[in-house]
This record gives sequence, structure tokens and C-alpha cells, in this order.
Amino acid sequence: MNTLELSSVRAHLIGGGIASLAAAAILIREGDLLGRNITVYEQLELLGGSLDGSGSPQSGYLVRGGRMFEAKYLCTYDLFSSIPTLDMRQTVTQEIFQWNEVIKTASKARLVRNGHRIVAPEFGLAERQILLLEKLLLTPEGSLGASHIADHFDAAFFQTNFWLMWATTFAFQPWHSAAELRRYLIRFAHMVQGFNRLQGIMRTVYNQYDSLVRPLRKWLEERNVQFLIGARVNDIEFTDRDGSTYPTALHVEQHGASNRVTLDANDIVIATLGSMTEGSSTGTMDSAPLLYDKHAGGSWVLWEKIARGRPELGRPACFSERVSESAWLSFTVTLRRPDLLRHIRDFTGNVPGEGGLVTFCDSNWLMSIVVPHQPHFIDQPEDVEVFWGYALSMDAPGNFVNKPIRACTGREILAELLGHLGLRDKACADAICLPCLMPFITSQFLTRSVGDRPTVLPAGYANFAVVGQFCELPDDVVFTVEYSVRAAMTAVYGLLGVDRKPPDVFTAKSNPASIVKAIRALHGIG
Repeated sequence: MNTLELSSVRAHLIGGGIASLAAAAILIREGDLLGRNITVYEQLELLGGSLDGSGSPQSGYLVRGGRMFEAKYLCTYDLFSSIPTLDMRQTVTQEIFQWNEVIKTASKARLVRNGHRIVAPEFGLAERQILLLEKLLLTPEGSLGASHIADHFDAAFFQTNFWLMWATTFAFQPWHSAAELRRYLIRFAHMVQGFNRLQGIMRTVYNQYDSLVRPLRKWLEERNVQFLIGARVNDIEFTDRDGSTYPTALHVEQHGASNRVTLDANDIVIATLGSMTEGSSTGTMDSAPLLYDKHAGGSWVLWEKIARGRPELGRPACFSERVSESAWLSFTVTLRRPDLLRHIRDFTGNVPGEGGLVTFCDSNWLMSIVVPHQPHFIDQPEDVEVFWGYALSMDAPGNFVNKPIRACTGREILAELLGHLGLRDKACADAICLPCLMPFITSQFLTRSVGDRPTVLPAGYANFAVVGQFCELPDDVVFTVEYSVRAAMTAVYGLLGVDRKPPDVFTAKSNPASIVKAIRALHGIG
């Protein structure tokens, strides 16, 4: 588009997660759009999507999860290199890199077994299992089809330390996509050597809502981007014109009122389809969370509606109708007394922020916890501490609480954790544990076939793009902030004809030496 055309373009961004926020910034920064011509529609009352952080010291803080960062998130750091921190002292990218020079992850207790921490667990892979991993790496993705990870490995593989660490770091299950595991192995080959101590993993200073979403939103608001909060897009109208399919109207419901937003010929729509955290349910100390389905919100329903009769827009049912394969539960603990965090520090050997994920191998729930640097929230008082945890096994009874975690209250989850920490007979006065059950949190890992995920710029469409965790980006891996930002860049550059492309995905192909180091590490060779 030329300058005259750009001045008349309005952008409609469906969803208020990181993909839409990134797209808005890129539209302004590299697309030369005016902020006032960009509207973000978010069905919830809070922006950020899966990058959340909420609550208070009185009611308890809540983080549903934390996305892992590492040095090769080239799109993410490109985006945030022009976004100032809230205090305006530096950019968000500078803050992340400086922070991780000071707080370096080096776990002294990545795994806990029989009540004892394992400082640097051996992978424990047999030669046959290493060969199977190498075979998966060498198999073209197209040949894997919709196969499960379990289709490619023996049962013993899933009892190794390697699998326990890989599965709990990235939230993989044996029934998840072998193609996605292959992408992960290639994408993170350069990190395998220090994987048993989580070396190379980076964190933001605070939770990712405070450290990423709030600065980005502030930057966008200063440029007059319009945010419609509590606005649910129920449908997108399309029409065929000049050999292409164009979006022509949005059906929006906000605070009980319905509105049809008519789109002009130059207007563009960027839609986040699907959601990892749709239907999240939060329990309390005395109540368990509820399990919802795809009708709990609008993102899956919208995707199903616009994809009906349009196979080029993907097959949402592949990801939305297997909740038993995609759900897990996280919990956030808010403490007013230092005793428990001191015990965890002494037990693991790590100060808060340096240990990363601690997995209890003997846990029937396959429970893990993360103790971040304190404070984890910008407004967190000095006498309050926060940590986070999650479990991958939803149906097994606990070791100390005879119930599956999905049916547990916060009080029961805390009791189970205390048991694994050797504090079974102890109590945490004033502690608040908030469980959160997420039905779709690993739905992007489910087995898939070609066409289940639409391309960012669907063939035959004009002025329309899809972003988020359920679009197709060759080589890159879902369940990362990087995937969403890369999709946003791809969408904006393509829709506006910007003479630029996102940075190439950093993979083992980019650094052959990392493959050698990874193979040596798998064999236990330093």
C-alpha cells in the first residue's frame, strides 16, 4: 500500500493477547499506521491473554503460568527493543538481558526423588532411545503425520530423567504430537547440554503481565490505540470480490449490546483464533476449580463459525474437542510468613529466581514448582512472597491427598506439596493457594495433520490474517511468546506489503555445532 492508502486503513485486531498487541505495535512502527486507526477487541476485562498476572496480597496473587524465554527469541526481542519499561529507564529487551546477567538460572534441584534433590540429573537414556531421538530428528515432518510421541518410543523412554525434565519443562505428554516434539528438539538443540540445570533459560523481572504486557499497552495507549474491553467478536462476514475473499463486517457484543461493525475496502482484520487459556477456572482454598469446555468463551466458537465451509481457515475441532488430552492445573501460592520459602530455598539449594522448575519425580500428580525472584508483582509488599506450580497428571490420586488434583481445593494442593517437601505435619498459616484448571492449555500440542492449522495469510484472502498459537509457521514452536510475535510480524508485513520479513527461526540448522553438543550431552559426554 502507498502512503495515501495507509492513511485510510483501519486495523481491527481480534483478541487482546500478545499476538494482537504485538501486531498493533508493528502496524505503527513498521506499517506507519496511526494508532487511532487501530482497534483491539478483547472479550475479557483484562488484556494479555495467557501472559497474565492478577490478584492482591489480601485475596492471593494468580499467575496461570509462565512462558519460558531464551536468548534466541529474535522476534520478541526485536519487538520489545522499542518498548520502554514502565519506569522509562531502558527498553524491555535491555531490561530482560541485563536482568538475566544478574539472575542466572542454574538449578541445584531440577529433580527431587525419594525426598532428595538431584543437582544435575543424568539423562538416563539407553543407546536405543538415543537412536530413536536421532531418528525422529531426521524424519521429515510431513512423514510423521498425526502420530503421537508414544508411537516413536518404548515405554521405558517415558521413565527416563530426560523425559521427566523435557515433559515438565515444556508440558509435553506421550499422546501429544510427534511433529511438535521434533520441532522442539531442533529448535532447542543448543540448550540440551545444560538442560539438566535449566541453563540458558531466561526470565522477566516480574511476572510477564507486569514486565511485558503493561509496558506494551502503555506504549500503544500513548499512540492512541483503541481498546474495546469486554468486547466479544462473535462472527466475521466475508465477501468475494475481484477473485479474493475480503472481510466486510464484524459482529461484536459488548456489555450485553450487539453491534455490527462495517469494514471499508481498505480495512484489515487480524484475528487470534483459538486460545490456550479459554475457559480457565480458578478455585479457592476451600473450593476446587471447575472444568469448562469450548463454549466457555468466544475464541473457539468464532473460529468454528468462520471456518465452517472454509477449509483454508483450518479445523478448530482438532484442538478444541479433546479436553482430556489438553487440560492441566496450575496453582499460585501467596505467603505472608517466610518459613516455607526459606525451607524450599534450603531444600533446593537455590535462592528464589535462580532455580527454575523443581519436579517431584515421585509425585502421582507429577507436580513441579517454580520460585521466582521476589517480588514477583510490582505492587507486592516486602512481607509477601509468591511462587507457582503445576501438575501434568490430572486423574491419579495424590500421594498424601487421596484425590486427583483437578478435584482438589487450594488447601489440599498445599497439603500435598508440603508432603513432598517433607513437611507433612506442618501447616502454612495465612497461606493462600489458588488452583487454576485450564482445559486447553496444551491443545496446541495435540496431534494434527496438514491443514488443521491455517496459514497466517490464508490463500485466497485479502485484508485478513490469523495469528496466535493455532496458525501455521514453519519450523517455529508453539507454546512460546516468540510464536505469537512471529505470527504478528508475518501478518502485518504481508497485509501491508512491508518490504521486510521476520528474523529466521533459530534452529539446530542455524548452528550445526549445537547438534554435536546435544548428541554428546544425550550420551552423557561432557
